[in-house]
Amino acid sequence: MKTIALLPGFMLDDALWDDFVPHLPGDWRVQRIALPRGRTVRDVADAVAAQLAGPTVLLGFSMGGYVARALAATHPQLVEALVLVATSARGERAAAPLSGSTGRATFAGLSRRAIQRSLGPSDADDEALIERVRAMSIRLGADAFDWQSALDRTDVPLEGISCPTLVIAARDDQLRSIDESRELVDAIHGAELRIIEGTGHLIPLEAPRQLAETLLDWLRR
Repeated sequence: MKTIALLPGFMLDDALWDDFVPHLPGDWRVQRIALPRGRTVRDVADAVAAQLAGPTVLLGFSMGGYVARALAATHPQLVEALVLVATSARGERAAAPLSGSTGRATFAGLSRRAIQRSLGPSDADDEALIERVRAMSIRLGADAFDWQSALDRTDVPLEGISCPTLVIAARDDQLRSIDESRELVDAIHGAELRIIEGTGHLIPLEAPRQLAETLLDWLRR
């Protein structure tokens, strides 16, 4: 039985995978792992590694891709294959957290504009999809917004990744360019790139079937 562990992106919870998981083989063990708190990406990766029982197909989406890379480099015995979705090799410094108790009391999730930027043109005005994303961020709350915003992504290793690696990009992603995905492929020995058409950054929500089919086709080959 194959095990796949799924790591979400910034201010997204395990509901990110609701439409994706049904397209995976029914005999797979699926672990939806929330991003544990940590000061550095490596801290988060170590906490995720502690939740893995053995060799796993590790899929990291967006910010989760940084964590997945760190885990594959530092705990190679736990990663059978690495899948990096809509993510980057470029370092990112910490953003500003919410300021003071007023910001916490009024936290209403990610803004409509921010969510729309993460969607492709055909989904940018899909109110149901926008609300699904906003609901995830509200469930995580202001504390999660603060620690995830403060997470410094400038020192995430690329060296040391020895497992088969697939990089998946979206043609209409406004947050992560295809050039960023190509940089990952160039930096990780033997990595392959697949581009999904007709979707923005939020591939697991916008194109769950295509994402699963792309993953499964690569694993079979």
